[in-house]
Amino acid sequence: MKVLLIAPNLDGTDVGEAFVAFKWAEALADRVALTVLTFQRPGRADVASQLPGARVVTWPEPAWATKRERLNAMLKPAWPVFATHVRQWIGQALSRGERFDLAHQLMPQAARYASPLRHFEIPYIIGPLGGALDTPSAFQSEATSAPLFTRLRALDSFRFRNDPWLRASYAGAACVLGVAPYMKDVLDDIPLQRFEPVLELGIDSVAPTVERSSRPGALRLLHVGRAVRTKGLRDAVRAMAHLRDLSGVTLTSAGSGEELDLCRAEAQRLGVADRVCFLGKIPRDQVEELYASHDALCFPSFREPAGGVLYEAMRHGLPTITADRGGPGWIVDTTCGVRIPVTSPDTFAANIADSVRALASDSVLCQRLGQGARTKVLREGLWSVKADKLVTLYKDLLIQQNAPTAIRKDS
Repeated sequence: MKVLLIAPNLDGTDVGEAFVAFKWAEALADRVALTVLTFQRPGRADVASQLPGARVVTWPEPAWATKRERLNAMLKPAWPVFATHVRQWIGQALSRGERFDLAHQLMPQAARYASPLRHFEIPYIIGPLGGALDTPSAFQSEATSAPLFTRLRALDSFRFRNDPWLRASYAGAACVLGVAPYMKDVLDDIPLQRFEPVLELGIDSVAPTVERSSRPGALRLLHVGRAVRTKGLRDAVRAMAHLRDLSGVTLTSAGSGEELDLCRAEAQRLGVADRVCFLGKIPRDQVEELYASHDALCFPSFREPAGGVLYEAMRHGLPTITADRGGPGWIVDTTCGVRIPVTSPDTFAANIADSVRALASDSVLCQRLGQGARTKVLREGLWSVKADKLVTLYKDLLIQQNAPTAIRKDS
């Protein structure tokens, strides 16, 4: 099977979307005849040398697009440049007589970029798409510190209804993948041919098993992620105030952001500062050590499209307390953790505390959920398993499409 994979950034030495795209490409290259179209970022490892099993075509990423890393990651300002390169390359390849069975726009993950694949008759997939979740109304008054460009998410629903290029991209896809089932509702205004939930994240293996605390009333909670309001760190701190009678329950936070000082002040105000440790941003190897040394992940992120830290914690055998919304509401089930309904800040914190109390008082439950986490992530999260399932989907789509030899559309 000849598959064309496009992603603006793909790099096994990077982080975020670029790393995830690389892991997908690496796994797919062992299973299909893969051609990858991507940017080559100046100063980064050569993409072609990282994927010896694939044919790799690159173009230099514009220097102006990489000057502000966070803005580039959020808005993808060079997408029009990349899309133009892709459209021209595919047109030239088809004119030379080259054919592909299927094309896959793997990234960007955000559902706001019209696809150059819509201009061709090649059956194509887009996704896994994520994002576009709103902030629950009860939390909006506390979520006012987000940068202006992140508030542009409010335009997404308008574009899904009215942007002809975006609508044509998704409506023309043989299948749209979403990081979780909620994305089907997000795209409800667009007549999709097929939708499948596929979490974009994966793991290579589980971590070694370690002995964890079984002392009644003791539980070492861990929160990993950027300290922004939507990640739920403030809610985890507030939950600690409901657990003053359990002196053996502690919370460690790893991650920096505009919420960090607010959360420190909240811990002081609530009288739990002696049981909450704010580490700020720390190296990756230290984060892995935290997963190994703690008893449970407390990650009540209420606007989380997927949740990479969930898989990180699950591969270490940590039970998880998270929000029953977005990606976490799909990833976590009763075999591996607890999902908390997102209601109001006060009720949310109280319910988190109730779940913590249940785990702290029942070491057998904690161990069972931890083992369930390892089992689930092995069953669903290994890159080899995910790639096998994706190739099965490719084959199924081709059978459904009964696709003729691809030819260029008039445009």
